[in-house]
Order: sequence, then structure tokens, then C-alpha cells
Amino acid sequence: MRVTAVETHDVRARTSLTLAGSDAAHADPDYSAAYVVLRTDGDIEGHGFTFTIGRANDLCLAAVNALKHHVVGMDLDEITGDMAAWWRRLTSDSQLRWLGPEKGVIHLATAAIVNAVWDLWAKRAGKPVWQLIADMTPAQLVSCIDFRYITDAISPDEALDMLRALGLSRDSRITELRRDGYPAYVTSVGWLGYPEEKVRELCRAAVADGWRSFKTKVGISIESDVRRCEVMREELGDRVSLMADANQVWDVAEAIEWVRFLRPFDLRWIEEPTSPDDVLGHAAIRRAIAPTGVATGEHCANRVIFKQLLQAQAIDYVQVDACRTGGLNEVLAVLLMAAKFGVPVCPHAGGIGLCEYVQHISIADYICISGSLDDRTTEYADHLHEHFVHPAVIKDGRYVVPEAPGYSAEIRAESLDSLSFPGGSEWR
Repeated sequence: MRVTAVETHDVRARTSLTLAGSDAAHADPDYSAAYVVLRTDGDIEGHGFTFTIGRANDLCLAAVNALKHHVVGMDLDEITGDMAAWWRRLTSDSQLRWLGPEKGVIHLATAAIVNAVWDLWAKRAGKPVWQLIADMTPAQLVSCIDFRYITDAISPDEALDMLRALGLSRDSRITELRRDGYPAYVTSVGWLGYPEEKVRELCRAAVADGWRSFKTKVGISIESDVRRCEVMREELGDRVSLMADANQVWDVAEAIEWVRFLRPFDLRWIEEPTSPDDVLGHAAIRRAIAPTGVATGEHCANRVIFKQLLQAQAIDYVQVDACRTGGLNEVLAVLLMAAKFGVPVCPHAGGIGLCEYVQHISIADYICISGSLDDRTTEYADHLHEHFVHPAVIKDGRYVVPEAPGYSAEIRAESLDSLSFPGGSEWR
């Protein structure tokens, strides 16, 4: 099966109208996808995307077009036969690398192409992506990962040993997840633009639906943040898990001081308390605010930043994003490092299609890499799933294991038409 063309779509949902997704740094997000379809000479297509929040979605698509020569004309077996080598060629383009390397718009575009290849690979195998990974031998899984820049944290041989140690109990974990689902937390109740009464209503509805882990946005003012946490604790009680997300708006000292005002609310973590590139700043915050945890990762550009965060003991939770790093290959590298350092992975999601992606990541992590559900929950937001052919499904606050072949990334044809920018009906 040969890739014959890369088709791109600028997909944008007008979430700014309802303030879904709003936080201290992003007041008017339009949840968007730089969407890619890999056309082939067979009867299967690969679908993938990278997530943005509106303007600059077109820049990601321009970057996809600048990278597409690394996949067009290739046989799928050429790519999957040595995924690590193909991924390195994609991320080491001698001209585009000057814009990175491995960060920013180019790396976001890389993720769209890479994830589309995984979708194509899994569809051809007739398996969901998590099962494609679970059915690999340890050597096959390791061969998907470029270990350049991270061998001082984990070597291929160490990764093989970790994967082999979990192999014998793999089937029991698959059975468990198919029976019970993967634990999740909900963000939809706490968008910063929502008024107090709406937050109360959403909290009550979520509790009735079986949710026991919640997140709210913070960072506008100490007074409003304290009030938001008061409201949520009044509605949720003290037995559920509550987290807060500052979306990078604080300086280091400011974060430490601000979180002290939120201590009475028993926060499980504060998320993105400062610049995502400030490894030592995260470490200082973590030392100062314990036992409140520190979580970050949705804006970590690559596996190197995650390596440093782990080596510096700067975070309590790894929030890897399916699109910010260079697609699933690099995500697997982050999962392996997190498992070695004993730090739980709680992937970032919530944006259009991100929940569909990360369910596969978390399931693969439990089955193949960490073997643990301790202190792990994966983010979920309850909007925009209707646009996907195989949307993520939640039952009693847990992801139901996806069974359809692929990476759950395919957007419905009618949604592609209506959400296309600027000519779709959503925008006309």
C-alpha cells in the first residue's frame, strides 16, 4: 500500500461563542484541527490532525505541505518497517530543521502526519491503535522510537527490559480495561468563562453521571479562583479529586504564593503553573507547594523537555499531548521515561479530537509500559465528539476501550464540510 497524496483541511469549531475551552491565557478559543488525510493506492486512508485554537491553523497546514514529501510515494511497509528511522528523517529535514528543531509549528505538523500514518497502519491491521501497540513484541515497539537525545535517561536496552517484564501479565490488563474502562477526569465543568451558576449545574450533572475527578481553570485573580474552588467543593464535596489549571500565566514566585491561597481546597495538582519551558522553575514550585502536586506537559515541545522535567524531579504528573510532541512515536518515548522515573502519565486532552487520541495512549501505557493505574486519570471534555466517526465514549467517569480499527481520528464528512474555514456553514 503506497501513499499517493496528502490532503489537508482547515477545520475550526466556533467554541468561542460558548466559551468552552476558555482559561486564563486563552479567552476566546476556537477549537481547531489542522487535518490530514493520507490517500493511498488501496481502499484505506490514514486520518490525523494536530490541535490548535483557531488563528494559525493555516500555518500548521502550510508546514504539513512542506513536510509531505517525506511520506508521499512511500509504501506503508517502508515506513513501518523502521519507524524510528522514518521519524528521524521527518524531523531532521535539512532545511525545515532550522525552524525548530523539533518544536513549534513544524513539530505540530509532524504530529499530524505521524498520527495519520499510525491510523493507516492500524486500519490495515484491522486493529485500534492501542491494540496494534499491545500486539507488538518489545523489540518492535522499541524500534518505533528515536532515542536520540534521551539515552542519558533511558536506553533502548532498558526499554526492552521494562517491556519484557510486563509481557506475561498483558492479557489480564486488557481484560480488566475492557471490563472497567480507563479512569478519567472531567474539565468541562470548570471553563473560566462560565458563570458560577453554570459551574454549579454542570458539577451536579457530572456527579450524577458518575464522575469522581474534576478540574477547574484558575489564574484571573486570587479572589475569583478561591470563589471558584469554594463553589466546586460545595457541589462536589471533599471525597472527590479536584485539580486546578493555571495555563502558564504565573511567574515562579507568583505561582508559589497563589497556590498557597488555594491550599484549603485540597488540590491534587496545579497544572502549568509557569512557562512550560522553565524546568527549574517547575522544580522550585514543586518543592514549595508540596503536598499539592505539579502537572505539566501539554505545551512541552518534545521528549527532551520531558526528560529534563523528570531528571530535575520537577513534576508529579506527566501530561503529554498527542499533537504537541511529534506524534505517537515521540509520545511512546515519553511514556517509557515516565515509567522509568515512576511518574504517572495523565495525558492532556479536551481539544477537538484529543480525547479520541489519548484514550489509545493511556490504554497502551497501562497494558505495555507502566502496568499501573495508580494515581492516573486521563482528561476528558464533553464537547465536539459528535464530529468523529468513532467518538470517545465515557461510562461512569471512565473511557470505554475503543475497538474500531485506527486511531479514532477520522472526522465525519459532513463535519469536515461544515467546520471548514472559512467557507463551511459553521463560518458562513
